[in-house]
Amino acid sequence: MRLFHFSRPTFRATRLSDDAQTDPATDHAHAIPGAWVAGGTLLSLATLIALMLWQGLRIDPWAWSTIIFFTLGVTAAATRYALRHPPTPGRRIARDIAEYFGLFTLISLMGAIATYPLSAGTQGFIDPTLQRIDDMLRFNWLAWYDLVVAHRSLQLLGTAAYQSIYITPAILLGYFAWRDHRGAARSFIASFWLAAVISLVLFCFIPAQGPLASQWQGPIPYMPVSQLSESTIIPELRLHMISHVDLGDLRGLVSAPSFHTASAVLFIAAAWPFRRLRWPLTIVNIAMLLSTPVEGTHYLTDMIAGALVAIFAIFVVKLIEARRSSPGMMDSVTIRA
Repeated sequence: MRLFHFSRPTFRATRLSDDAQTDPATDHAHAIPGAWVAGGTLLSLATLIALMLWQGLRIDPWAWSTIIFFTLGVTAAATRYALRHPPTPGRRIARDIAEYFGLFTLISLMGAIATYPLSAGTQGFIDPTLQRIDDMLRFNWLAWYDLVVAHRSLQLLGTAAYQSIYITPAILLGYFAWRDHRGAARSFIASFWLAAVISLVLFCFIPAQGPLASQWQGPIPYMPVSQLSESTIIPELRLHMISHVDLGDLRGLVSAPSFHTASAVLFIAAAWPFRRLRWPLTIVNIAMLLSTPVEGTHYLTDMIAGALVAIFAIFVVKLIEARRSSPGMMDSVTIRA
C-alpha cells in the first residue's frame, strides 16, 4: 500500500534484507557503468606504460611472477566474457568474482609498479617537514616504535593487522559477488582506483623515506614489514641503478600519503552498509591503522593525509553516482509498507 509520495529528493525505501542494504535491482541501477570502469583501467595501463618507458624501466615478460599474473589476468578476463550472460546464480557469482577480483588486483598491481618510475623522477625527501608537523600534533613516533620493540606480542599482532590489507578486500568483493551487489562493488573499486591515483600524484611532490630511516640511530632492534624500502630503493631509482621491476618482489614506495590508511578508510566505508561485515571489518581495519605507524614506518601526518585522500575519493564517486541517478531514477520517492 502506498503511504507517501514525494517529488524530490528521491529514494525508494523497501523492506530491507538482513544486510540493511538495498535490493539488487536498485543496486544494479546505481552501479557505475562497466564501460567507465574498463576505460579508466585502460587509461591507467597506458599511463603506466608511458611512465615505464620514460624512466627506462621494464618488466621481464618471462619471469615466473609475470607469467603468473598474466595467466591470472587472462583467466579472469576470459571468465568474465564467457559468463557475460550467466544462466544460473552460480555462474553469475563466478562472473562477478572474475570481474571484481581481476579489476582490483590489476589496479593494485599497476599502482605498486607506478611507484617505481614516479620515484625515479622525484628529488629530495620532505621528512623534516613531516616530522615538524608530527611534533605540532604531539605524536612521538620513537616512543611508539619503542613500545613495539619491547613487546613481541605487539610485533606479531601488528604484522598480522598490517597484512590484513590483502584479506579485507577479498572478503568485501567476495561478499558483493555472493549477494549480487554490483553497485557496491564497482563503487568500492572506483573509490580505490581514484584514491590510488591521487596518492601517486601527491607522492611526486612529497616523497619521504619514513621515520625509521630518518629518526632511528644505530642498530635496528625490530624491522617492520615495510622495512626501509623508500630509503634504499628510491635513491637507486633516481640514479638509474635499477632497470627491471620484479612483480614478485614489489615494494610500495609511497610514504606520504599513507595508502594503508587510505585503504582502511575505504574498507570501512564499503563494509559499513552491510550488517554482517560492518563491525568485524571495522575492528580489523582499526587494528591495521594502529599498526601502520610502525609496520608502515609512517608519520601521523602521512596517515591523516591518507585518510583525507580516501574521504575525497569516496565523496567524488558518490557524487558521480548521485548525478547519474538523478535524471530518471530520482524523480519521485515511493515509501511502501
